[in-house]
Amino acid sequence: MAEQDKYTFVDYKSDQSVRWCPGCGDHAILNSVQKVMADLEYKKEEVAVISGIGCSSRFPYYMDTYGFHTIHGRGSAVASGVKVANPRLVVWQITGDGDALAIGGNHFIHTIRRNIDLNVILFNNQIYGLTKGQYSPTSKRGFISKTSPFGTVESPFRPGELCIGARGQFFARSVDKDLKHQQMVLKEAAKHEGTSIVEVLQNCVIYNDKTHNAITDKAHAADRTIKLQHGEPMLFGKHNEKGLMLDGLTMKVVTIGENGVTKDDILVHDAHCDDITLHLKLADMEYPNYPVAMGVIRSVKAPVYDQCVEQQLEEVQSLSKIKSFNDLIHSGDVWEVK
Repeated sequence: MAEQDKYTFVDYKSDQSVRWCPGCGDHAILNSVQKVMADLEYKKEEVAVISGIGCSSRFPYYMDTYGFHTIHGRGSAVASGVKVANPRLVVWQITGDGDALAIGGNHFIHTIRRNIDLNVILFNNQIYGLTKGQYSPTSKRGFISKTSPFGTVESPFRPGELCIGARGQFFARSVDKDLKHQQMVLKEAAKHEGTSIVEVLQNCVIYNDKTHNAITDKAHAADRTIKLQHGEPMLFGKHNEKGLMLDGLTMKVVTIGENGVTKDDILVHDAHCDDITLHLKLADMEYPNYPVAMGVIRSVKAPVYDQCVEQQLEEVQSLSKIKSFNDLIHSGDVWEVK
């Protein structure tokens, strides 16, 4: 891109007033996406932002790019069609825990299985915010809401487990208010070829305020989350004094210096390992038994659906005797009517 054509994050802002509640975590995610697009030097006409239904799905209105606000749960289907029809477009799908994992669950898992080159941001606030506070597929067991006044008796989905179980090749997690980390994760997702799923733990100040506060508040975040880096030991804590080891097939939290544990005993994160065993364990870790894993948990190369479709079409066309419409209409039995 020529110097005079470079964008700043402001260039990706539309002229629409942002109509999310003051203090909503969606604001931070919007700013991060716009900053990342500028840093990656995307041309605005090369970007399409697709959403379903929910508070998060207002996103396309606030982006000065191509956009499509689709219907409930069908963002994955439409985004898939957009990417396959025009592989040159950079397609970002914006969705929420209700939109993607409830009515859109089938589309979500098959998009992941096919490995279409989409960047999917899953806003997880563990509540239906737009429809005024019903429990969602990620709400904790026992959660009291308008549709579960005595506490939900359902077990929630774990988005990372669902993604990896659907043969996902990229899964990452971040927090709405940690903009620097969130932008790093989004850049890694953008660079990945195939379906990238980024779960952002996001706060709904009206219907589920501070739902992630136990692990995200400044006083406890270092001890209750672990920021993974490929090729680095899995250390956490205010002074990196804690780490992760395997005890047989079980993940174990240890403290450096106790019971003879040294830094060399700590597991080293390999995000590119094809085997899902450790990735699944990391994605499933929950407080208070474990720190919640942040960063890129899995990033593995695999055949990409839209690239395979394009290659297949080129191969079929190269072998076909039909090269034009004129060839087509004269390709079968033809006769002249007088």
